[in-house]
Amino acid sequence: MNNFGKKLILTTFGESHGKALGCIVDGVPAGLKIDEDFIQSELDRRKPGKSPLETGRKEDDKVEILSGVFEGVSTGTPIMMIIFNTNQKSRDYDSIKDLFRPAHADFTYFNKYGVRDYRGGGRSSARETAARVAGGAIAKLVLKEIGIEIQSGIYEINGISSQDIDFEYAKTSRMYALDKNIESQQEEAILNAKSNHDSVGGVVLTTATGVPIGLGQPLYYKLDAVLADAMMGINASKAVEIGDGILSTHFKGSENNDEIDKNGFRSNHSGGILGGISNGDTIIVKTHFKPTPSIFKPQQTVTTEGDEVTCELKGRHDPCVAIRGTIVCEAMMALVLADMLLLNMGSKMEHIKKLY
Repeated sequence: MNNFGKKLILTTFGESHGKALGCIVDGVPAGLKIDEDFIQSELDRRKPGKSPLETGRKEDDKVEILSGVFEGVSTGTPIMMIIFNTNQKSRDYDSIKDLFRPAHADFTYFNKYGVRDYRGGGRSSARETAARVAGGAIAKLVLKEIGIEIQSGIYEINGISSQDIDFEYAKTSRMYALDKNIESQQEEAILNAKSNHDSVGGVVLTTATGVPIGLGQPLYYKLDAVLADAMMGINASKAVEIGDGILSTHFKGSENNDEIDKNGFRSNHSGGILGGISNGDTIIVKTHFKPTPSIFKPQQTVTTEGDEVTCELKGRHDPCVAIRGTIVCEAMMALVLADMLLLNMGSKMEHIKKLY
């Protein structure tokens, strides 16, 4: 499947080393002010090559809107956006066209389809997430209209976890660090891995505030389930936690329950979601990214013919995909919440009467 959502539907297309990649966002209400500078700024946050902590591939990631917008506002028809690739080095992948890179999608794509685009992983490359960020920017513009704000940052790198959470500081950090007190340790872990031709994993914390009560479609399109689906669909994501997540399994019910008073919930172990429906509190999601599988150490693998060989990679790769993954997590959160807003409009007769 190359699309996501039920009412607000994102469809992406393109490959890492193809001519271009992009997206179609269908279901955007007419009359939404489309801020092209904002959309570009979101892509600029995700684009590669901004620091030594990221891949050396440099792409401007300039986005062009091809349809669905007239005189600066959405028309209610599909919004199509395209981003042209300008800095491919496909020859870096000539040596691996007949073998499977360990921990990549090469093996599964080839066995599923019988053919694969070996240039940078083709469709399976994290480069595809540029299209998700473009679509997510449209969703953020929808959410902004009703005061929903999404923020994210690096919570953990290589086991080095944040103690203080500061989203404002993360906006100024080149690695989107949430805790300035351990940022240097986290950077050192990334750069040490890079100098040793290796990589590290990390955890991204994403939150949404201003979310109204009632978003989520029980039983089989629950808000937390769809958020988990969205985050797990990001390249290199291996686990997702909502609220306290795994930590909640360590508690008793009396410790984990969020008591309620006239001012609202007194704690937020649930991460803002109960019974698959938003409860009006802050939505909290942690996404765990594995170490970048593209490393420059010799590794054992096999060819497409089954012969055992040593894999030695070339190319330009992120030593920690979690850094740029923060922006993708925001985009996916935005797409889910905007979709849920539109779905929720028909949940009560009073909503329908107000409209008609």
